[in-house]
Amino acid sequence: MRTRPAHRLITRLAMALTLAVPAAAVAATSATAADGNATVTVVHGIPDTAVDVYVDGSKALSGFTFKTVTAPISLPAGRHAVAVRKAGDPASAAPILSADPSLPAGANATVVANLTADGKPTLTPFVNPSSSVPDGMARVVVRHTAAAPAVDVLAGGKAVISGLGNPNEKMLMVPAGSLSVSVAAAGTTTPVIGPVPLDLASGSTTIVYAVGSLADKNLTAVAQTYSGSGRAPSSVNAGSGGLAADSGGVGPGAGLAGFAGAALLLGFGLSLRRSGASLR
Repeated sequence: MRTRPAHRLITRLAMALTLAVPAAAVAATSATAADGNATVTVVHGIPDTAVDVYVDGSKALSGFTFKTVTAPISLPAGRHAVAVRKAGDPASAAPILSADPSLPAGANATVVANLTADGKPTLTPFVNPSSSVPDGMARVVVRHTAAAPAVDVLAGGKAVISGLGNPNEKMLMVPAGSLSVSVAAAGTTTPVIGPVPLDLASGSTTIVYAVGSLADKNLTAVAQTYSGSGRAPSSVNAGSGGLAADSGGVGPGAGLAGFAGAALLLGFGLSLRRSGASLR
């Protein structure tokens, strides 16, 4: 169980990365909008780069690591100064990413700290789908947030999603139950990620993120799953180069609370600055 101080640090970290959303399209719910907060999950998808996060000039968290998926957190709306630096760098060092945006009330999103297709660090926001899933079915969303060309997503050795490029996503509705998926270069069937076993409960949504770098041979996957239960998302390391997942599939019980209602696209202004600081 996290101590209260640790929880506060995780909360401030999620705020820091979430605030750095460039003209983000984010989903809103009446519950979070009513209390003036936003709901956010953060994914760390930059390999070999633990980061320190500064909020309004103070260090909010040390050593946020690759493949970490935070629990969904309710955050206060407002404007903040944010800087993301390599772990251990002094506060005076050039940040990897920085921003000073305003987070609107009611925002509901996942933000991924990841690499672009050509290997540059960035922050990528996504709307988390909140529409209902029919009984007996499950929703699977695949998001390409890795330094890699377009990919195909395979199930049973056949492409079920084709030509997915960074930073895009595609969604499938599939029968609930067990499913094994792999990721291969577009037009091929040799996995570069997976197989990833997924345990898909009826009515659930599982989002799989391709992260890492093909050139550096550290492509992998992490996932979040929610079904309205309010429990925190699970994560799974899918391995690389066609290796099997490390520790089983994503459990069906994990969830992001309060994802009811229609998705509302909210844009808000931001200057996202990349300093040119080295990742290595």
